Amino acid sequence: MKIALPVTTDNKLDNHFGHCEFFKIYSIKNDGSIDCIKKISPGNGCGCKSGIASVLAAEGVTVMLAGGIGSGAVSVLSSAGIKVIRGCSGNPDNIVKLFAEGKISDSGETCMQHEHHHNHSSQGSCHNN
Repeated sequence: MKIALPVTTDNKLDNHFGHCEFFKIYSIKNDGSIDCIKKISPGNGCGCKSGIASVLAAEGVTVMLAGGIGSGAVSVLSSAGIKVIRGCSGNPDNIVKLFAEGKISDSGETCMQHEHHHNHSSQGSCHNN
């Protein structure tokens, strides 16, 4: 399974999907091992208009672990076959580990029209089960 996260240059989950510096792609193997396999530039435009969904889908990504993300981006990613889990924050490696352990769930919250910014203070998690 391949998972993508929007990341800042200082290796933190970007709290706004459409403004990230790059996307990190991780692979979770059948034996449970996790590898960060690639970084991808988001290209031009915001997340919902950048074409990143098709790029990530072509890389085999099936899950996006995000912090703040708008409904347009969720719709575009979903249409590309990528499940979005919202409400994550912290260190990308820790977030992926928690996901692999089945310890996170989607917050169901979306940002409003490119204006809303989240200020999560978690240590590297999504909404814990």
